[in-house]
Amino acid sequence: MCGSEGPRRGWGRCAPSPLLLLSLLASAAPLGLLGEETRQVSLEVIPPGLDAPQNLLHIRAVGTNSTLHYVWSSVGPPAVLLVATDTPDSTLTVNWSLLLSPEPDGGLVVLPKDSIQFSSALVFTRLFEFDGANTSEGAEPPGEPYPPYSLAKFSWDNITDSLDPATLSATFRGRPTDDPTGAFANGSLTFRVQAFSGSGRPDQPPRLLHSADTCQLEVALVGASPRGNRSLFGLEVATLGQGPDCPLMQEQHSIDDEYAPAVFQVRPSAERRVNQLLWGSLPSGFVQWRPVAFSQRQRGRESALPCQASPLHPSLAYLPQSPIVRAFFESHNNFCAFNLTFGASTGPGYWDAHYLSWSTLLGVGTPPLDTLSPLVLGIMAVALGAPGLMLLAGGVFLLLGHRQCSEYQPIN
Repeated sequence: MCGSEGPRRGWGRCAPSPLLLLSLLASAAPLGLLGEETRQVSLEVIPPGLDAPQNLLHIRAVGTNSTLHYVWSSVGPPAVLLVATDTPDSTLTVNWSLLLSPEPDGGLVVLPKDSIQFSSALVFTRLFEFDGANTSEGAEPPGEPYPPYSLAKFSWDNITDSLDPATLSATFRGRPTDDPTGAFANGSLTFRVQAFSGSGRPDQPPRLLHSADTCQLEVALVGASPRGNRSLFGLEVATLGQGPDCPLMQEQHSIDDEYAPAVFQVRPSAERRVNQLLWGSLPSGFVQWRPVAFSQRQRGRESALPCQASPLHPSLAYLPQSPIVRAFFESHNNFCAFNLTFGASTGPGYWDAHYLSWSTLLGVGTPPLDTLSPLVLGIMAVALGAPGLMLLAGGVFLLLGHRQCSEYQPIN
């Protein structure tokens, strides 16, 4: 299962639960930014006014007293900028001349600036490939690495062609600009983003609970030729820290429910978990995902893949810069990075159908928490209520039988 564990300091044996900490964060955050049941969502592709296509997608989710801005871009490495404001009237301004210049500082602005309550970003920098043949399970790295693909050197299709206002979604589809082996001749890497106007669950597993304060990303590698017979793939993700420290990575235990059934347990004895990346400022932003990927479009037990999330670490100089992150945060360069790896040397893998997908949620406020579904509550009610009904019926039967006996008059 996908996991990460780090040292626990300062609390000793009396450490407060993650749920308590999240509750405290929620109570301390401005109420206008949290718990919006519905939002008015709009998707806009911002054209650069140039011949070469440059993809910049702005998702604006307006609530009663707040606005969430998601800015997805394939200018440079794929990246998303999340900005939360405490007004329903905040707007995004883009200066393409600055954004595409060597010094993009100030090229992307959310106004009014004093309405911004939270902001951060994710940058997807590299696609890894490992030779998983003859590699023991759990090895680090999970095989001999091939040269990674730099996502900053991908060419991306025009996102306007995939824009779907009905589902509030759009897809970035890319291939390496330099592909000497032809690995991506019939393949692509896609980033499908989807916003939500309210709460619910997707139809496809892993069916993470989403809210109007979240946006979903599904990353899929489709049709690319692997460089080994049992290649394993991974993804490098960079994010901004809030201050000198990296964001918090943690694991949450997930309840056994119809939305997270045992079919998704990659190991029979493993507890299901939800991984979360939490920024430390208030209101807290988060990234949340179930620890499972899939090697087939029809997702099920036979195609569920294990994954691992490495601990967050300060990023190194080799990470390519994202123009939209540089444009918004200017001199801020406190990046942290972690790696996600999918699959194991045994079991299902990308080699089954040349397909791999993984999904995550990005949002602000308290991460959605699973509760017992109506189906499970109904089953529990029947299971617990049936014995009670039987006892009640037996008591009524005995009472009526006793009454009939007491009303019998003997004949003298």
